[in-house]
Amino acid sequence: MMLPWAKKCLADQARVFSKSLAVQGFVRFNSTPATTSAPKSTSSFADDQIDDFDLEAAHARYKQQRELLAKRAVMKSFDRGHLLPGSTHRRMPVHEHLHKGKPVRELTVHKKKTAGRNSTGKITVRGRGGGHKQRVRLVDSYRMTSGKQKVIRIEYDPNRSAHIALIEHEETKNLSYILAPQGLRSGDFVESFREGIPEDFIEDMKKTNNGEIDDALLSARILKRGNCLPLNMIPIGSIIHNIGLRPGGRGQLVKAAGTFAKLVSKFPEQKKVVIALASGEQRYVHIDCHATLGTVSNQEHKLISWGKAGKSRHRGFRPQTRGVAMNANDHPHGGGRGKSKSNKTPRSMWGTLKFAKTRKGKKENKYKVKDRRD
Repeated sequence: MMLPWAKKCLADQARVFSKSLAVQGFVRFNSTPATTSAPKSTSSFADDQIDDFDLEAAHARYKQQRELLAKRAVMKSFDRGHLLPGSTHRRMPVHEHLHKGKPVRELTVHKKKTAGRNSTGKITVRGRGGGHKQRVRLVDSYRMTSGKQKVIRIEYDPNRSAHIALIEHEETKNLSYILAPQGLRSGDFVESFREGIPEDFIEDMKKTNNGEIDDALLSARILKRGNCLPLNMIPIGSIIHNIGLRPGGRGQLVKAAGTFAKLVSKFPEQKKVVIALASGEQRYVHIDCHATLGTVSNQEHKLISWGKAGKSRHRGFRPQTRGVAMNANDHPHGGGRGKSKSNKTPRSMWGTLKFAKTRKGKKENKYKVKDRRD
């Protein structure tokens, strides 16, 4: 007998991404019973990340993680003594698998420098200007194209902390860029299942299994690093990134280098899932949104030491004046005698207190289940 969820999936000829993979059709992946109450801290991931919002404990935990990563990573030193005094403290991780040449020209566009100014010429972001000339890589965050795609190479992207992968579709031979997961290498294959189960897999099941969908073979096909899936097809406890916030939309969450999220629980009746972010926050996401399996590449990005101020200028960052060095009419910390901020609580130029919550009342995120400070 064919499984009920397979019959429902095969009956939908249109295979629209929001209907063909409806959660009621995939009973196997919904291992958590449907409930109406909000989930409680059921994830060890969240417990490890947010035991308490103690700055000293968080700093010690970050320092320990950095030391462990530094022992595993291969770092290049630019120390040349008096020959290069500006690069004495510069350290960069070594990535032998990265492509040494230029990107595909057709998949890039010119990046216009704005120096932190908006369309009216007013500075909206301070400390921006200059920098090296760059081109924007057109990274596919939708992953709507189905079929097997081969990884041609892994490339460096100057506009983001993570690496990107150049992939080629086996049938159409079209090239595109995607966000590279950790461990993805040249020669690997990735797929997107946003439009349904692939036709070639269904044909194989008709030839070898009398048309019945084998759950084990399907899981082995879809649950691979770099594959893009709807959240209703991803098992609970999976590590994911590049998460969408709207059905049919692009990936918006968890895209920085070395970041990841965890699928905590599912609520099919409410069409929601709960994901735990790296900060410790847990939030709702629509069950028809998509995500990519794995962790974002370039975990060694946090180990970079630029070594001198000139490297910041090359990246487009200008120097910023400290608040205590300004006049009293320019900054709350300014004025007075000596290097004193007049016993004031640390705050921004516009008066926003440091470490204070900025989203309260109506502005609070209604999709948040558990705060990162809890």
